[in-house]
Amino acid sequence: MKKRLLALFILPFLLFCSFPITALGADEKEDSWEDEMVYFIMIDRFFNGNYDNDYEVDTDDPKAYHGGDLEGIIQKLDYIKELGYTAIWVTPIMKNEPKGYHGYWIEDFMEVEEHFGTMEDAKRLVKEAHDRDIKVLFDFVVNHTGYQHPWLEEPDKANWFHEEKRMIGDSPSVLENAWLAGLPDLNTENPEVKNYLFDAAEFWIEETGVDGFRLDTVKHVPKEFWQEFSAHVKSIDEDFFLIGEVWSNNPKYIAEYEETGIDSFVDYPLYEAMSQAFMEAGGDLQSVYNVWEANQVFYEQPYLLGTFLDNHDNLRFTREALKKRQEPTTRWKLALTYQFTAPGIPITYYGTEVPLDGAEDPDNRRMMNFNAGDGEVKKHIEQMTAIRNKFPVLVKGDFEELYNEDGMAVFSRSYEEEQIIVAINNSEATKSSVINLDAKEMQLTGLLQDEIVRDKDNGTYEITLDREEAEVFVVEQDKGLNWAFILLIVGTMGVFIAAVIWLSRKSKQTE
Repeated sequence: MKKRLLALFILPFLLFCSFPITALGADEKEDSWEDEMVYFIMIDRFFNGNYDNDYEVDTDDPKAYHGGDLEGIIQKLDYIKELGYTAIWVTPIMKNEPKGYHGYWIEDFMEVEEHFGTMEDAKRLVKEAHDRDIKVLFDFVVNHTGYQHPWLEEPDKANWFHEEKRMIGDSPSVLENAWLAGLPDLNTENPEVKNYLFDAAEFWIEETGVDGFRLDTVKHVPKEFWQEFSAHVKSIDEDFFLIGEVWSNNPKYIAEYEETGIDSFVDYPLYEAMSQAFMEAGGDLQSVYNVWEANQVFYEQPYLLGTFLDNHDNLRFTREALKKRQEPTTRWKLALTYQFTAPGIPITYYGTEVPLDGAEDPDNRRMMNFNAGDGEVKKHIEQMTAIRNKFPVLVKGDFEELYNEDGMAVFSRSYEEEQIIVAINNSEATKSSVINLDAKEMQLTGLLQDEIVRDKDNGTYEITLDREEAEVFVVEQDKGLNWAFILLIVGTMGVFIAAVIWLSRKSKQTE
């Protein structure tokens, strides 16, 4: 008897909870990189899929190999797909000198590092990713080799390197010729070096079918080289994507490299602004929008910029929040909401979904822990990738600031007939903002928390958010009260009450 009553009690709640918060199907997309969302992986620190290549592995040494490999990434492609990402970027897979776990101390530009696997594994990674509609970016280095590269001992390659000197200053001559962190600086002006690097790029494209390169240390290589390099790879594959790292807080300086044919750049100015704004409650959000205004001025393709909140060269965003005595999950959710709704290609460093902690290099490259965390950030990422995938306006739409005051900001994205309103309360108190839209007698329907805001007066909408909360609204026709849903609830409860009464009477008769 008790079991039957319990089942009837639970039934209405199962029915109520079975309605999805919002339907976020996947529309067909154009094959454009601005549509993509990138998951960035440091190979050695992600997942160990093949223990047979685990020699010289020491997980207690943060500067040693930890066992992650290409097979590990292959095994986790479904996991990445479920998170909602449509592309992956992996650190260099080329053969490195000892302890080059990160991939940037290259010893052979046309061989796979044996700790990571084989050439067959590299080919299989690309194929398996493509089978899941996931694009692949390989990190590609042309500025330098490892510290002990064999070429340094070959007399006929003496002019393959610039003269050894420390990097002091930031003039083009210093940036392009000095040895970064003491790494032997390749003389890319030398035709032999240039052709070798061109051949290496062609090798990886033709052997693996990779979709693009993330170009390391772009500002340390002359623009003339990049112009020829870009033209060369595009001659092999006209759709091949190049995203460059120009480490600078000056968007005008970074944008000057667009003339080289590099398609996109990681947006360091936005990284700095987002980090400062979101690492603690009360951060001013004006600076993040200011970066967008500058990007529109300086870049030909600002929508192709790669946006990120942390990476393998900087403190983890989690650590930045902890230093400010903030709750990282809350900080991450607000920051990710902005990142995934603002223009640009979102790039997420592995472990964000946990979220991983980490201080200076190499602590910011900890081994991925798939079982850490309470799943809240992971769930939020899944929501944001689904929303961005569902609404083209978040990829192609214009971006306008509607309100920005005392830690609360409201932004609008508009494209064709579609409009999204993004509201973020980054303060420590409940905040309200009144905005005016051309859309009259409509409603703002929340995609994260099911909030509904209706037209108060001829296109005036008042949005209220609790402290440290964000919402993404779609502007749509005012649907009024959902009478069908209300009647379903009333009817279900009626059936439930009637059943309880009937069972109660039945029980008394039996007694």
